[in-house]
Amino acid sequence: MAEVTLSGISKSFGAEVALDDMTMTIPDGSFVVLLGPTGAGKTTTLRMVSGLDKPDAGRVQIGGRDMAGLTPAQRDVAMVFQQYSLYPHLTVRQNLEFPLRSPILKTPQAEIDRKVGEVAEILQISHKLENKATALSGGEMQRVSIGRALVRNPSVYLMDEPLSSLDAKLRSDLRIELKGIQANSGATLLYVTHDQIEAMTMATHVGVLDHGRLVQFGSPREIYEDPVSVYAAGRLGQPRINVLPADVFGPAPAMATHIGLRPEQIVQGDGQDSFVQRVEHLGDQTRLHLTFKDHDLITVTNAHTTLKGGDIVKIRPEKPFYFDAAGARVA
Repeated sequence: MAEVTLSGISKSFGAEVALDDMTMTIPDGSFVVLLGPTGAGKTTTLRMVSGLDKPDAGRVQIGGRDMAGLTPAQRDVAMVFQQYSLYPHLTVRQNLEFPLRSPILKTPQAEIDRKVGEVAEILQISHKLENKATALSGGEMQRVSIGRALVRNPSVYLMDEPLSSLDAKLRSDLRIELKGIQANSGATLLYVTHDQIEAMTMATHVGVLDHGRLVQFGSPREIYEDPVSVYAAGRLGQPRINVLPADVFGPAPAMATHIGLRPEQIVQGDGQDSFVQRVEHLGDQTRLHLTFKDHDLITVTNAHTTLKGGDIVKIRPEKPFYFDAAGARVA
């Protein structure tokens, strides 16, 4: 496995800037998740590391080695695309075996059989090994696509929303399995997702991207508890952070135009009156949708609360975030 370093990477497609002076170090053995909306530069970053695209400026290093001029095969990376890419005329077993039969790897048959068996068991496709790829459902195809990367032992795994086409239970199962595989093998993994739960539960580090720029890099807990901007704060957390005028609860710090409140930063039972619009019971927690001084906000409360729509509940902020007019954090 290897450390990956991106230094001053820029990439444009016509007039559209995909990456703008991207500099980031992906530590050896880390599970790095890239977060950001469509167009933030997540997939382009993967393509820079893989060698599928070339940067207009900057350089990529894997294991301290400059990747300039090297093909994807020469970079020793394994990539899983958002849309599964299988050989339709081959069986599931043959698709999984394919990368191991590369002349570069020269894997013995016994080792191929062992790795394919292990990965098929993890991905719950052992009973499909003799099926043609064309006989699979979309979710099964994506599992085979993931498996084709996992059978290898590359320097870096690159995954572009690999779980997005799976049903909720399987997605949950594979989150645990992928994290376990990465942690036990010491693999370096760069992973793109829109799913905040995947980022919070799987990542050792999160990179928050905005219009091709890296705006914050750190552990999921660091970014959740200490965001550098309202944009970064909005990338993690469910329900999303509440953003209100800075002085809605009273005096605010100089330069602050907005106050940011995660659900746990809203204390109930004392403070100022808010109106309960509706109550969502979600089993382990209950969400309160409130109106406070003509502003909507969401917080969480005891799962067995007796509150209902139309009630009045007193609230106050506790250790809130403040942001300036540009969205930057204010101390």
